[in-house]
Amino acid sequence: MKTSLFLFCWLLGLLPALAQTGTATSLSNERLQVVWKDSPQGWRIQKVAVKKGTRWVEELTPSGEYTLLFTDTKPSTEAAETFEKITGGKFPEDNYHYQREQWKESTTAVALNTAGQAYHFFPKSVKIIAKNHLQFRHETEVATVVSDWKLDEKYPTDIRVEQRLIPKRKGYFSLASPALATLDEPKLAWASVPGYFQGNFIQKNFALAYAYGHGIPNRPVVYRERCASTLAPLVSTRGGITLAIIAEPGLARDPWAKDKITQVDWHLGLSHMSRKAQLSPTLYYPVLGEYESERAAGQELSYGFRYSLIDGDWFTALKHAIYDIYQFKEGLALRQSTQSLTDRIEQMHKYLTDPKTSLWNIEEYKGRQIGAQSYLGGVVGSDKDAMKNSDYGAMWMLAHATQDPELTQKVLPPAENFKLVQQQTDAGYFQGSVEGQYYLAKKKKFVEEWGEVVEPMALTYYVMLDVGNMLLFEPTNEALKERLRLGAERLLSWQKPDGSWAVAYDRHTEQETFKDIKDLRPTFYGLIVAYRILKDEKYLKAAQKGADWFVKNAVETGAFLGVCGDARYAPDFATGQSAQALLDLYDLTKNKRYQEAAVTAAKIYVGSIYTHPIPSRAPKTVNGTPREDWEIAQAGLSFEHGGIFGSATRHGPIQLASHAGLFVRMHQLTGEALFADMAREAAIGRDAFVDAKTSVASYYWNAMNRGAGPYPHHAWWQVGWITDYLLAEAELRSGGKVSFPRGFVTPKVGPHQTYGFAPGTLYGEKAHLIVRDGLVEVQSPVVDYLLARSESTQRLYVVLLNNRAQPTQTTLQLQPEKLGEGKSKIIKSMKWLTSEASTPGAQAPLAVELPAFGIQVLAVDF
Repeated sequence: MKTSLFLFCWLLGLLPALAQTGTATSLSNERLQVVWKDSPQGWRIQKVAVKKGTRWVEELTPSGEYTLLFTDTKPSTEAAETFEKITGGKFPEDNYHYQREQWKESTTAVALNTAGQAYHFFPKSVKIIAKNHLQFRHETEVATVVSDWKLDEKYPTDIRVEQRLIPKRKGYFSLASPALATLDEPKLAWASVPGYFQGNFIQKNFALAYAYGHGIPNRPVVYRERCASTLAPLVSTRGGITLAIIAEPGLARDPWAKDKITQVDWHLGLSHMSRKAQLSPTLYYPVLGEYESERAAGQELSYGFRYSLIDGDWFTALKHAIYDIYQFKEGLALRQSTQSLTDRIEQMHKYLTDPKTSLWNIEEYKGRQIGAQSYLGGVVGSDKDAMKNSDYGAMWMLAHATQDPELTQKVLPPAENFKLVQQQTDAGYFQGSVEGQYYLAKKKKFVEEWGEVVEPMALTYYVMLDVGNMLLFEPTNEALKERLRLGAERLLSWQKPDGSWAVAYDRHTEQETFKDIKDLRPTFYGLIVAYRILKDEKYLKAAQKGADWFVKNAVETGAFLGVCGDARYAPDFATGQSAQALLDLYDLTKNKRYQEAAVTAAKIYVGSIYTHPIPSRAPKTVNGTPREDWEIAQAGLSFEHGGIFGSATRHGPIQLASHAGLFVRMHQLTGEALFADMAREAAIGRDAFVDAKTSVASYYWNAMNRGAGPYPHHAWWQVGWITDYLLAEAELRSGGKVSFPRGFVTPKVGPHQTYGFAPGTLYGEKAHLIVRDGLVEVQSPVVDYLLARSESTQRLYVVLLNNRAQPTQTTLQLQPEKLGEGKSKIIKSMKWLTSEASTPGAQAPLAVELPAFGIQVLAVDF
């Protein structure tokens, strides 16, 4: 009996070794099981199992098929096919010249994955290198392919693969990652190539899927890394398993490799499908006809990646790629500001009150003096005479916070006149809407950005939001209230029975246009503004109806529309704005569905934030200036619009981090660290993009530090988002003891909101937000500050924020005469409210210690 038991135990212990011989072999640990079986075709994967709780789940269909692409000659760079809109007709239309080149390069045979000869195979041989380390080998007529598979010891959800290509002849090669497994469409819960699309259904119309991400493309297209926010295509099952493939850091292009822009280089291809159009996250390296793809016989290449099989949703898988593989936290630790965000606001105040630097214009139109800034970007019909205002909330906020007559007397009145004449008041189909975003001074007329159309979304933006933000500061302005009501009634009349709106109407025929796309934007927000200001319940009910449609058709499907007409409404920062819109609706209704949808929309917007390449201290040169890599890194920055049509394809991301405040609020709501880390990565240490003379940051990443350029109005947006971010951080870090009421989001760059129209609360006392240049001097630029003045006493509050990942010691100097109240102020006492330690009244610098991303609040009594 003892002998039999011993023999049984010995055989049981031998089973793992036996599994690695003969007709089967495997990789397995406590989380994963992948089993190969020898077959007449070669070694095929027979089983892929993921541990979910206490049971093993096999929702994915095992594969193991390899794909090698080869061609003797370089593939054509011309478009291989043409496509039509879902409603018929050429896509895109000829007048969208910004998109023509991008669409052409996205419809080549390489991009459509039809180029070259495809060798599909299962490897013929396998070698056991070590425990949980297998090496497969296969011979084709054009190359030998060797791939090493091993379980990652640090991350048990991951399988690391190193592929080696040994050419047998000269030509162009592309070696795809093997299809570990495929996912049958009925089991699909979500699929994404982050930065390009996300969704839960297959879209049959190729243009709608490929250009807009309104559904998953039904073809195995190969995306460029230039707009891939995180290099991790993924699919999720209905049973809660996510398969992602994550490129090894350094495999994709570096957008500024050494001393010049390399944004458009194409090193890595990403897809959600195998070449055979099966749902299976796939990488292609090299890309056929691109970097390193031309090889001589015997000229080897290799590359690495990892499969990640997670018991969790797509967001869990994305976080693993962002934090664990692309070291997002470590990149944030490198960020060090050389100019505080507060100082930037103060310096931009000077820029914006100088008509020469801000390109401020006064024109006469319909008997009014209207004021706006020059806009030198593309506008149909413009002869370098276009004018525009951007962030009305920031304009009114800064004017009230500074009490500067240059703003209150010279900027606000003509800016308000501009808004009044911008709205169409004549009776008719467009009464209450806007004539256009821009005013052409030479033609003396308002025009839209791209064509003669009228958008309900533009009404929400340029009437409801702008006028609403103005009314927060001027609640008794009856003329503005009437204009708001006029806009609200037009929105009501245009709302469809299902709660949605048209994308646009033709100004001449009054017929709906752009019927190939849906208005997957927060157009309903205009009615939130109307309800909050005018208190009419019908506006709230209509806003809810619009939001219900939006949640079902946009948030739940991952399909969104943008607000930039010149990009044919490619998805953009309006996606992030949607999250804040839904949060604001939750605040009014307390309907949890809106809050949950807001969180989902914010998670989706994470896909619009670059997380690669990993920032480092590597030396680089920018326009002759030495820089370290982290100073110009794209990681942490958001798109204007990504995808196939987006400006990010050429220009990279933008510096207008309008989402930063929202992401801090999302962190406060959910406890999700990624939101706070992304907000901080975007906001701080971006001085390499700030013009030293004006403190205005460039818009597009590729402009580096050229300042506002043709967009002087962007400075207002910068004042707005920085204020929103700093106040969101103050509320978070103080546990709600520093809190200011938020107004409405601003058109059109994202979700940042307006402040300063009502007092906030600081440790139980009401106080007004103020801006006073020179009142406070903080020695360290990594420390930002906010100022507030007590409503009932002479008390001044100084809120200090350490905006870096390390503790900071600094000094603080007060200059009370800068309060500008006509008489000198003598400090009687100072007290740290965060530590409840008193400091004697003094003019000498105060020593301050702040923890990493910490806060200190000083109360100063006069």
